[in-house]
Amino acid sequence: MNSDNKIKVLIGEEELLEKVRELGQKITNDYKGIPPVLIAILKGSFIFVADICREISLPITFDFMAVSSYGNSKVSSGVVRITKDLDFSIEGKDIIIIEDIIDSGRTLNYLIKNLEARNPKSIEVCALLDKDVPRKTKNKVKYKGFDIPNKFVIGYGLDVAEKYRNLPYIGYIEDKE
Repeated sequence: MNSDNKIKVLIGEEELLEKVRELGQKITNDYKGIPPVLIAILKGSFIFVADICREISLPITFDFMAVSSYGNSKVSSGVVRITKDLDFSIEGKDIIIIEDIIDSGRTLNYLIKNLEARNPKSIEVCALLDKDVPRKTKNKVKYKGFDIPNKFVIGYGLDVAEKYRNLPYIGYIEDKE
């Protein structure tokens, strides 16, 4: 980014952490006696999953998937590719997909169909951000953090060309006219 751009805060650090606590408590209450498997979608969800797992008071296991539809662009290519698959079977298990952001919904829709084919007991979705954009797919998100406007956001794991993931808040880059 050049110096003509300025990062604006959309969701502050304290507001993020409070929402993560709330989502962790909901998952704990809903899964009493059931050890869920959290499937974090890399790379964007790595900070979110690290924080939310400490707010879930249950024995949980983890696995990770990486998918790509953006590459280094701000615009989705529309083609979803799995670049890292699960390391173990999810057959008969209760799954919670941990997603950073739902944009067009195509990636999440693809993931759910892919995971359903592996015969888990159940699949739910926990998404930190839900972008206000027209969608061609309907995705059921049981645990949702924030509805956000149609802006390209960065921080708290989200990036542009692999930069800004380490910001402790969700922001966006305002271009100077």
